[in-house]
Amino acid sequence: QVLLVESGGGSVQSGGSLRLSCKVRGVSFVDYDMAWFRQAPGKEREGVICITWSGRTTVYADSLKGRFTVSRDNAKNTLYLQMNSLKPEDTAMYYCAAARRDTGSRWNEYNYWGQGTQVTVSS
Repeated sequence: QVLLVESGGGSVQSGGSLRLSCKVRGVSFVDYDMAWFRQAPGKEREGVICITWSGRTTVYADSLKGRFTVSRDNAKNTLYLQMNSLKPEDTAMYYCAAARRDTGSRWNEYNYWGQGTQVTVSS
């Protein structure tokens, strides 16, 4: 059974930082590309940033570049998202997801999901 468990969400003020983690169980972590998605209230879920099994990263939007960084620790089967300079518009439920190797930013091909962790940024 594939299990993805996110943690690290919370409430911060604008300009603050958070680090999300996603622990993966039930699959060979190194065989999967990983990604973070988010869904804001009233909006569709969107891909935020991904990292391939080999460590290549893609950021979805220019507004996130320089603020969001993804990393993975294959020895710990864990994915991370470092979020700096947070803005109120970053408020959303954040999900980690997994897909087969070399999926990259083909967001609709991610097929394993965590339950999400809430991030709330106040102005």
